[in-house]
Amino acid sequence: MKVLFIGDIVGSPGRRVVLDSLPALVAEHQAELVIANCENAAAGVGITPALADELLQAGIDVLTSGNHIFDRKEILPYFEQGAADGRLLRPANYPAATPGRGLYVGKTKAGTPYAVLNLQGRVFMPSIDCPFKTGDQLLETIRQEVKVRIVDVHGETTSEKQALGRYLDGRVSAVLGTHTHVQTADEQILPKGTAFITDVGMTGPVASVIGVKKEEAITKFLTQMPKKFETATGPAILCGAVVEVDGATGRATAIRRIRIQET
Repeated sequence: MKVLFIGDIVGSPGRRVVLDSLPALVAEHQAELVIANCENAAAGVGITPALADELLQAGIDVLTSGNHIFDRKEILPYFEQGAADGRLLRPANYPAATPGRGLYVGKTKAGTPYAVLNLQGRVFMPSIDCPFKTGDQLLETIRQEVKVRIVDVHGETTSEKQALGRYLDGRVSAVLGTHTHVQTADEQILPKGTAFITDVGMTGPVASVIGVKKEEAITKFLTQMPKKFETATGPAILCGAVVEVDGATGRATAIRRIRIQET
């Protein structure tokens, strides 16, 4: 089966390119499972219940997130109400009392069972529980017949994401990095059959600095003064990856980066 994973959706430009491109992308790659990181979907910071519902209704099966997931307070009751039957995830290694959950187990329309696990790094990030140990614990809860297992690791450093990929190699189908918004060129199949890429990139405005207005980002670097960033406008790109998985074994057989730019 083929899994389409869409990188961090940033603001209205990111949402627009997803909604416009998703049907053709699914058809082109014959994707059976669609996952997207949505933590920046609401004006570049967090996500609202309405936007989560919009993205799920557009054809995304599971939404992952990261350190900005709770920036919009209206998302808290959404999690408490079940967050679209658990299809909106927060990083699993947040403390146990945190609303929401970081693992979703379901079946595709074709009947293939799958699991999506959302983990967050700790280097230059909030100090939360260990993503390595949390991954161990949650993988033990997944039934053996669920062979397709996709991990979104939301982290700042390449070293931590690569280490987690190696650590989980052979136990999951793919470890796909998010958060830095810049697509890396290190997609590969690790020795024990896990697809890996350090960062799939962002889905948002092209003429920006990782999604925000370039002038504001440059001013912040020049002055070192506090600055509230706004999402940039204009044409957007959709970045992500397509992973091909052997449904019988859960091993990845191919991974391909994708990048689509609006004109």
